[in-house]
Amino acid sequence: MNPAAETARYIDSLGPQALARAAAHTHGNHWLLLWGLLVAAAVTLLFVRLRVLDRIDTRLARRGWALRTWVLCAVFFLLSALVTLPWDIYTGWIRETAYDRTSQPLGDWLGQAAISTVITALLGGLFFLGVYALIRRTGKRWWIWSGGLAAIAISAFLLVAPIAIEPLFNKYTPVPEGPVRDALVEMAAKADIPADRIYMFDGSRQSNNFTANVSGIGHSARIAISDVAIGKASLDEVRAVTGHEIGHYVLGHIWRMVFVFAALAVLLFFVADRFFPRLARLFGSDAEIGDPRGFPVLLFFLSLFSLVTLPITNTLIRIDESEADLYSLKTENRPDALATALVKTAEYRNPRPGAVEETIFYDHPSVERRVRVAMDWKAAHPPAAE
Repeated sequence: MNPAAETARYIDSLGPQALARAAAHTHGNHWLLLWGLLVAAAVTLLFVRLRVLDRIDTRLARRGWALRTWVLCAVFFLLSALVTLPWDIYTGWIRETAYDRTSQPLGDWLGQAAISTVITALLGGLFFLGVYALIRRTGKRWWIWSGGLAAIAISAFLLVAPIAIEPLFNKYTPVPEGPVRDALVEMAAKADIPADRIYMFDGSRQSNNFTANVSGIGHSARIAISDVAIGKASLDEVRAVTGHEIGHYVLGHIWRMVFVFAALAVLLFFVADRFFPRLARLFGSDAEIGDPRGFPVLLFFLSLFSLVTLPITNTLIRIDESEADLYSLKTENRPDALATALVKTAEYRNPRPGAVEETIFYDHPSVERRVRVAMDWKAAHPPAAE
């Protein structure tokens, strides 16, 4: 076989119209990153110039510092979500509906957005309360301690999310009895994963995309496959995709990401410590970095930092995804099934990006690259006879 020709055949099987649509959707998402940053800048400017948090802080002057700080952060999360709601509806529902990526009714989308906003306000407010407390108590090295706080917060969220948060948005159930469940239980046993850690969830509620994921840590860790994936996939494709997710689980990628994002948090807070005063003055704020009245500026700095470091985080995530693909190929040896499953994801992700585009914007290797790896594997390791 010719791996390059086989790869091209798989990608071209989508047809020129679907490929063009996927490219348009993907390129639009790239531009939304920039426009989203501009929206964040506008919201920050609005809150600073109207002195919204200053007014709230004055009203709470007789309250304790901790309560006042948490309220300022939580209120900003809530009010900024309301201000940006039209933008979020466009990016998260109108545009996705136009590209046939979701069938979710607007009312349901708004309800889930409200739940997400409340959770962000509660937990995000607590996290930044901790950051502001560390600024007060640890002096000039607060950014190091805040990186540790970020690692603890991420780990706690990963532990709790499958139990208390994800069920608010989707229903998770054991995979129904039958050949698919039998295959998944067999695969899990080989990787020392309890059979009760593999679930199916109603991902079709939010998205028409072909997805699966691994979430949680310790006893809360689980592998979840969307009903879209199970409904559209053959048994071989389910095995290939589940092999990929088991790879994430077995190779400990979640813990690696906790370390990576904690390290990035240290870098973020270090840079913020140096540049926050200049950025605050640009927006017209007189707040110091330890003053929660400047929270909108700090969050904008987080958005800006996330965009600038996007190539770094995406590259690290792509490494994990490549390793998980290789794990699936080694344990399942179903390169054609992995390729056909990947092609289904190309319906909403341009499979043939340029090298620079892939490096900057893609948190998974391109579908073309991943299919080529599968075909190279197939050439070197003929699939086992069924």
